[in-house]
Amino acid sequence: MNTLHDSENLETVQRPASYNEDLEAHIYDLGRQDFQTIWERMHKLTQERNGETDDEIWFVEHNPVFTLGQNGKQEHILCPGDIPVVQTDRGGQVTYHGPGQLVAYFMLDLRRRDLSVRGLVTCLEESIVRLAKRYNIDAHARADAPGVYVDVDKLCSIGLRIKKGCSYHGIALNVDMDLEPFKRINPCGFTNLKMTQLAELGGTSSLADVKPVLLDCLQL
Repeated sequence: MNTLHDSENLETVQRPASYNEDLEAHIYDLGRQDFQTIWERMHKLTQERNGETDDEIWFVEHNPVFTLGQNGKQEHILCPGDIPVVQTDRGGQVTYHGPGQLVAYFMLDLRRRDLSVRGLVTCLEESIVRLAKRYNIDAHARADAPGVYVDVDKLCSIGLRIKKGCSYHGIALNVDMDLEPFKRINPCGFTNLKMTQLAELGGTSSLADVKPVLLDCLQL
């Protein structure tokens, strides 16, 4: 197996913090990054990978940005103000990324893992439900809307793209962030959907604390 992070790529991306044997993936912690930079990088990796390329999971915290899914409707962007809007190639409608939110991107060979797209979504949802339980938070998935919820409020969003049998994009888990920008959109295309976060629910406010817990809860 091999990784596609050559010396040129590594100018702005850290080397893997570890290779996780259980998840069979390199784990990168990329810190604070603009969305556009990371999107271009994961698209390039997916385009260039082959059957021998190792899977990767990237942790990142984005600067403020609204991202609109490939078939997203502009009508769900209500008043973005000074926050940029980026049209992406993932599934789903519009969401917000910003400081205090843990984004995890999954560059996985689904064929090698014998995973369907629906199977991957379910794995990610169940992993976040397990993570929430570690903080004594009762969370659940919904059959009619991907993501993870606490009561009717949304804790974690999921948006993926599959190309050549491999996934990219991933999940956005609200940890301890300013939730106001979500009021400028219809999150995930739903009017009046309220967002919540771990810190408000009695969980941790530290992204650094959440990352190892998420890795421990992931089952892919």
